[in-house]
Amino acid sequence: MIDYAFAEGLAEITLNAPSRRNALRVDDLRALAEAYDRAEADGARAVLLCGEGPSFCAGRDISGVDPATDDVAGYLEGTLAPLLRRMSAFPAPTFAAAHGACLGVGLGLLIATDVVYVADDAKIGSPFAALGATLDSGGHALFVERLGTHATLDLIYTGRMLTGEEAVRAGLFSRVVPASEIQDATGLAARRAAAGPTEAFRASKRIVTTVRDERLGLWEAMALENRAQTALARTDDYREGFAAFQAKRAPEFTGR
Repeated sequence: MIDYAFAEGLAEITLNAPSRRNALRVDDLRALAEAYDRAEADGARAVLLCGEGPSFCAGRDISGVDPATDDVAGYLEGTLAPLLRRMSAFPAPTFAAAHGACLGVGLGLLIATDVVYVADDAKIGSPFAALGATLDSGGHALFVERLGTHATLDLIYTGRMLTGEEAVRAGLFSRVVPASEIQDATGLAARRAAAGPTEAFRASKRIVTTVRDERLGLWEAMALENRAQTALARTDDYREGFAAFQAKRAPEFTGR
């Protein structure tokens, strides 16, 4: 089950199937995509994704799945990949609060999110060897980029899980937070972003994504920044930011 709430520019999306550690079925993935569509339609200036219960997401719910008839390609290419692309391309800051098991699809949801706070009790890794399967959801790309080939294959071959602290130290995610504080800390960051200069955040998200995907150098990235800044100079929030700074007061951004 996917819960959705919207208030003051922040869309909160919750994976709410704690009895199965928020393991996701095909219908859940479709509902999750619909939640992001709804968030964009509502004009969300930030999104917060979290999981109810002891885990963020333990992966795909394979209970009752017959491997002899399972449409693997349909599941991966027809449902999962479009969802992760949708999440990654969301036109505003996105945040995730990760705790407990963050495996398989759960790891993919985190990879597709801009800012990820992980609890110190999080378990992150690749349990697929026990299934005779391979890591999916973009995990290979993230692990190789941040950990290198040797550490990546070590995790895959052994099935060892990373703690939240290890994952953040390795540069996989944003920061580690005590499990008792994970929801509050991530929620506070998301609410602050929702009240921030939305167009400036969107510009930075586009630049970061382009630099990553196209492996841009310093001067190419600077050219993107210059174009973005020129466009932002025409926004209400840009003018408000300058006026607030000059008046030595807190800015009041509207997202325009």
